[in-house]
Amino acid sequence: MIDEFEFSGKEAPFDPLGVMLFKALQVIAFLFFIALLAIKTHDDEGKVDPKLEFMITVSWPDKHPDDIDMFVQDPLGNIVWYRRRETGFMVLDRDDRGGLNDFIMVNGQKVRSPIRQEIVSLRGIVAGEYIVNIYHFAALTGQPVPVTVKVEKLNPKVQVVHYDTVNVDHGGAETTAVRFIMDKTGNVTEVNHDQTSLVQMLNKRYRERKAG
Repeated sequence: MIDEFEFSGKEAPFDPLGVMLFKALQVIAFLFFIALLAIKTHDDEGKVDPKLEFMITVSWPDKHPDDIDMFVQDPLGNIVWYRRRETGFMVLDRDDRGGLNDFIMVNGQKVRSPIRQEIVSLRGIVAGEYIVNIYHFAALTGQPVPVTVKVEKLNPKVQVVHYDTVNVDHGGAETTAVRFIMDKTGNVTEVNHDQTSLVQMLNKRYRERKAG
């Protein structure tokens, strides 16, 4: 009975056209697979997906000539600002100088940007208190400037933990826009507006380094 299932000894008639078609289909399938791999590799290489935990945005009226600066201090005492744009997990992604040299490139041409905005991103979690200060670097209009401050927690979903508007009214004015405390999981547990000067702190550190 086993002969009914023994096919190894039986040979079908040879069909050269069928063999050629089968080989051609194999080649096409292989080339298609290689193309898919190339496309996937290209997409992965061009993908930019930084892991951001928090984003702090400071903005003031479009086309305003005044220069507003943001200073942010983390729980370790690191301070990010326009002369130190990256420290710890903090990065100053955008330093806006108001009407001075505020351009973007469009099709190879410099175009004056109307947007007035500074952005600091937090790319990791350090538990403790963060301080966000606003400094009125250059007051060209002589008028108070409304500055909006927004703090967003980005993971696991976007959550606004602070949003408010403060007024700065003269060059050299500094104000603490917000202080917030986060735990080791990145949850904000407290928000307050207790005032402190980060500019004075930086000046003190500079004098101490110079003296030492």
